[in-house]
Amino acid sequence: MIKAIVFDLDNTLADFIRTKELCCSAAVSAMVEAGLPLSEKIALKKLMALYWKQGIESQDIFQKFLEKELKKIDYKILASAIAAYRRTKAGNLMPYPAVRQTLLRIREKGLKTGIVSDAPKMQAWLRLAEMGLADFFDAVVAFEDTAEKKPSEKPFLAITKKLGVNPDEVVFVGDDIQKDIAGAKKVGMKTCLAKYGVSKYTKTKKSIKADFEINNFSELLEKI
Repeated sequence: MIKAIVFDLDNTLADFIRTKELCCSAAVSAMVEAGLPLSEKIALKKLMALYWKQGIESQDIFQKFLEKELKKIDYKILASAIAAYRRTKAGNLMPYPAVRQTLLRIREKGLKTGIVSDAPKMQAWLRLAEMGLADFFDAVVAFEDTAEKKPSEKPFLAITKKLGVNPDEVVFVGDDIQKDIAGAKKVGMKTCLAKYGVSKYTKTKKSIKADFEINNFSELLEKI
């Protein structure tokens, strides 16, 4: 019997990659305007490549970018980038269609809800608060809770402990086959692939299959 639904956060509840790209584009434009000696197209390509190398949750990516390109940190350029990034993020981070309505229906059915994210705890909670979703979840497991990232079993087991359920009583919903689906399967959870969130950056592995797939968030309750 299913007692809980647990979600990945980025690209499952919100289009994080689209928001990240918009924010980085705005930051690059601001850096070039502030004196960065690169074209916006080249600078954005280099910045995104560095992001995926360092990790999408990197909190000092602009410093590393400037050190790499200028061999120093120009604080005028750095401040311009951070300010532009924050302005853009505030206006663009939002849940996918039907997320709020579906979460309300899940709560009405008496199912527990949780999140497992590789993001730092403050960043995970900030994203939820910015989207107005913080009150929809009974528990959140972020990086600091286990010091390990998906597909390690530890984050998945940690959320079951917080929710007070067994792994076989959980459906895990995520966009990443190798991290979300593989990790949840290892501990015995049912799995759902959020196909709408799979991006060009998402790693796939054909040998791993989710128990079911959804093409939009509103399909979730119908599938389970």
